[in-house]
Amino acid sequence: MSARFVIGKSTEEGGSEGSSSRGSWNTIRPIPKRGRPFSTSLTLVCALTAIMTAAVLAVVLAAVWEGQFMAYTRQNMQSIADSTAANIADAYAVTGDLDEAADSAAAATSSISSDIVVQVLDADGKVLYDDTWARPGRSDGTVGGPASSSPPTAAEDLVASPILARDGSVVGSVRMWAFGSEALLTKTDASFRSNSYGAIVTAAAIAAILACVIGYFVSRWMAEPIQRITSTAKQIRNGDLTARTGVTGEDEIGQLGETFDDMATTIERDIKLEHRLTGDVAHELRTPLMAMQATVEAMQDGVLPADDEHLEVVAVEVRRLSRLIDAMLKLSRLENGTTELKCEHTDMVRLVKSLVSSQHQLFHEKGLHLRFVDETPHGELLADVDPDLIREAVVNLMSNAMRYTNADGWVKVSLRQDRSDVLVSVQDTGIGIAKEDIPQTFSRFWRSDVSRERVSGGLGVGLAITKEIIDRHNGTILVESELGRGTTFTLRIPQRQARKSQDK
Repeated sequence: MSARFVIGKSTEEGGSEGSSSRGSWNTIRPIPKRGRPFSTSLTLVCALTAIMTAAVLAVVLAAVWEGQFMAYTRQNMQSIADSTAANIADAYAVTGDLDEAADSAAAATSSISSDIVVQVLDADGKVLYDDTWARPGRSDGTVGGPASSSPPTAAEDLVASPILARDGSVVGSVRMWAFGSEALLTKTDASFRSNSYGAIVTAAAIAAILACVIGYFVSRWMAEPIQRITSTAKQIRNGDLTARTGVTGEDEIGQLGETFDDMATTIERDIKLEHRLTGDVAHELRTPLMAMQATVEAMQDGVLPADDEHLEVVAVEVRRLSRLIDAMLKLSRLENGTTELKCEHTDMVRLVKSLVSSQHQLFHEKGLHLRFVDETPHGELLADVDPDLIREAVVNLMSNAMRYTNADGWVKVSLRQDRSDVLVSVQDTGIGIAKEDIPQTFSRFWRSDVSRERVSGGLGVGLAITKEIIDRHNGTILVESELGRGTTFTLRIPQRQARKSQDK
């Protein structure tokens, strides 16, 4: 089964951090800092939201509904006063006696509600009828008699309606107000208003309680994965690199958990590779040094003659060390961004074709077949690249293919365009790479087999250098491989480079 792996970056990365000579680091405390838990905070927020909603509703009711309610009660009482005045006017037209007409018509109105005070006056302002006369407690404290109750002093607290004769003249008036109230509210109206506000307060209290309950459970549901991520972070920082959150999902918290686990996996892999790298570097340096030391000591002891043959053994190992150190320095400069990227408007077809031509004899000596395939439509493909670095990247891939392809095998270098990208592919019919080993292909000194690099003569940093070169060009590398069938490396390089990336 073949495997595919893409490594690299397609967008420019940058940014700098402020430097300081002072720093500190300490392990995470086993007991977290004191503070309000997330669940409590979210519960309080939900409760406060419910209370604020009820408060806003109460303010709106006080500003709008209260005025509308008062206007309704005044209009209702005015209608009763107008109806009473009309009835008295009709009775007066029949009897000709305003006192008698007031007694008969106003009494009927008084019977509607005990909370309404009905008072009838003649044209001179004399009180002809006051329904408080018939009530147990008069305004002057006595029982019976013609003493009348005192109307409210504010005009908005009572209503009045004129009593008109047949000729349209005013013969009297009817005044009405609420008994025992400075506003036009009967006990029924006042009770309705009080009950309405009480219902609002009750609803607010119920909403606040429900909000607290819902907020508590929601916060527990939200805080649980966050706590798992925090706990996992502590485990990783304290050395347990195998710890994972196990948090998954489509929402932001699920994506955070998955990203965190991916990060932890990458950290674990990188640390393992770092440890392996230390051993590999020591081994790569130790091997030629030991060979030189053994040869020199043998010549010093007279076991081997100090002739050109044995001195060449030392020279070969010295050159190997020199190449290894040069490669490590080049990789370090590329990683640190100290290598200047000198982009030029380059014909990629000509560049790659010349490389294949220059390497053809070397491949022929190894018993391999090398060919170049131009898949561009016009035989020309221009791109803004650093030609020296791109040559090195392609040569590294060709050398890699040559080392791991058996005699009479094929290596094909092809070039094509995909939208605004240049694709350079190096395909071989070699031994291939195992699926699980592909992600480590670009790690320095990595090898799937312990003896693979040494037997083939490689330094183990060529692919790492190639990756850094393509990264500097904001490109990517695609790896497709199948054991026993061969490997294909594809460089994807943008034709246009951002100005900032060129100035790095």
